[in-house]
Amino acid sequence: MTATAANPRYFTSYSGIKPPLKLVGELMPDDMRNRNTYYRGSFDDAGQLLVCEKIVYGETELRHDYRYHPDGKLAQAAIDDGSGEPTIIDHPA
Repeated sequence: MTATAANPRYFTSYSGIKPPLKLVGELMPDDMRNRNTYYRGSFDDAGQLLVCEKIVYGETELRHDYRYHPDGKLAQAAIDDGSGEPTIIDHPA
């Protein structure tokens, strides 16, 4: 199933250190009842991660926004750690 911003998917964690993060441990809606911390991911129709948020007690603690080149490679990552100054990382084509 592909998610959109209106239809996010939920995960327990991520792997990797370079953007885009790889979300792992997908959670089903019934799994969400007792979760205090989880990752919410929104994907495009091609399955590329567009937005990744770390949710802690209902609040967004960390957010990554990704844009891609037409060939599918990462073009830009905007990382907001809640400081009010997102870090922008550009990836040339």
